[in-house]
Amino acid sequence: MELGRISGTIVATQKNERLSGFKLLVVDLMKMDGVKTGTNLVAVDTVGAGSGEIVIIVRGSSARQAEGMAAIPVDATIIAIVDSIEMEGKIRYRKSDDSWRDG
Repeated sequence: MELGRISGTIVATQKNERLSGFKLLVVDLMKMDGVKTGTNLVAVDTVGAGSGEIVIIVRGSSARQAEGMAAIPVDATIIAIVDSIEMEGKIRYRKSDDSWRDG
């Protein structure tokens, strides 16, 4: 699983028919401290994520194991919207104020 922030959407009027009804989102991958890795990808949204939200992504065969994705041609799936991140007993991120905190 990987962490990322939604930075955009992809509109594709011509696509595999099994992708109909799914939203395609651009995700900027990030480290656990909120710093972007410089890598972004397109992921299928299964949880209703929106612009700017922090999400958890799975890739490869795991992407097809998400609910309803078994027969869909995907390599990256958004499986969760992050509310908070706690590490070593300290809150590092909170969605409510979209803030990252150092150790």
